[in-house]
Amino acid sequence: MSVSMEPESPGFVQLLTPEGEYVERSELSLDLTEDDHREFYRDLVLIRRIDTEATALQRQGELGLWAPLLGQEAAQVGSARALQAHDYVFPSYREHGVAWCRGVDPVELLRPFRGTSHGGWEPREKNFHLYTTSVGSQTLHATGYAMGVQRDGAESAVVVYFGDGAASQGDVNEAFTFASVFNAPVVFFCQNNQWAISEPLERQTRIPLHRRADGFGLPGVWVDGNDVLAVYAVTSWALRAAREGRGPTLIEAHTYRMGAHTTSDDPTRHRPAGELADWRLKDPIERVKSFLRKNRLAEADFFTAVEAESDDLADRIRKDCRDMADPEPLTLFDDVYAERHPLVEEERAKLADYLASFE
Repeated sequence: MSVSMEPESPGFVQLLTPEGEYVERSELSLDLTEDDHREFYRDLVLIRRIDTEATALQRQGELGLWAPLLGQEAAQVGSARALQAHDYVFPSYREHGVAWCRGVDPVELLRPFRGTSHGGWEPREKNFHLYTTSVGSQTLHATGYAMGVQRDGAESAVVVYFGDGAASQGDVNEAFTFASVFNAPVVFFCQNNQWAISEPLERQTRIPLHRRADGFGLPGVWVDGNDVLAVYAVTSWALRAAREGRGPTLIEAHTYRMGAHTTSDDPTRHRPAGELADWRLKDPIERVKSFLRKNRLAEADFFTAVEAESDDLADRIRKDCRDMADPEPLTLFDDVYAERHPLVEEERAKLADYLASFE
C-alpha cells in the first residue's frame, strides 16, 4: 500500500461516498491492491463484532464498564493501518480498533474493564500504550514521547487519539503548543464523534476543530472519518511528514458515535431522535461492502467467511472473558514504578499481613 498527497489538500477529504462510490482527487493518489481493500473490510467487521460482544458482556454483568466504538471503526482502522511497526500509539479508552490492528488480543482489552488488570497488555510489545481514562492527558504523554524520539534520532512517528470533548481540555492545547514549537514527530488524531458525552459539538467550539491547528502553527486536515480509505490516506501522509522531520499534524476525523459514550450512559436522553438514523446511512462498513460489490472485488463467499470468522471470534472472547482468573491481591502493587519503591513495599507488606490474619 502506498499514498501520495499534496500537503495543502483543501477542504473535506473523502474517497468513498456513503453509497460506496470512489471519488477521484487530483491531489491524492492511493495505490491499494484488491487484498488491501478486502482486509480493510475484514478489520471493520471483526472490530465491530469485538465491540458488540463486549457491550453484551457488560450488560450481562461480566464487565464493569465498556466504552463502545460503534460507528467509529473506519477512523480507527484507516489510521492504524497507516502505522509502521516502529511507530508508537497513545490511545484514549475507546481505541479497540487500533488495538486490534496493532495485534493486541481483544481479550486483553477486556481485563481493565473486568477489573483483573490495571492495563491488560505490555505496551512495549506492540508499541501501543495503555488506555488513558484521564481525558486528554495522553496528548502530553505522546508529545513528550515524540520529543524523545526526535532527540534519539529515530525515524519513527507517534500518533495520539482523542475526541472532540478532549479538545476542550487544557492538556490538549498545551500539547499542541509544545509539539509545534519543538517540531515533534506526532500526529494528533481527533475522532470528532459529535458528542462529548451529552454535549454537542456546537457547545464546544465556534469553528471546525481542524482549523484550531492554524493558531498553533501546524497543518490541520479534515477527513471523512467514516471513509476508511480517506482516513488511511491522510494519516499515511501525516505520519510520513512526522518521520521526515516536518513536524506535527492535526487530523479531524468527522465521524459519529452510534452507541453510548459508555455503557453507563443513555444517549437517548440528549440526542435528537432522527440523528442516529441519518448517520446509519453513512455506516463505514456498508460503504466498503458496497464498494467491493460494485467493483467486483469480493464474492458472496468472502462476506460469508468474514461473518463466520466474526462469530468464532465472539465465541472465544466470551469464553475467555468468563474464564479470567481473579488476580492475586498483592499484584496490586506490581508495576506501580519501574523499580521497587520503599513506600510501595511497606504497603505491600501491610496488606500481606492483613490477608494472612484471615488464615
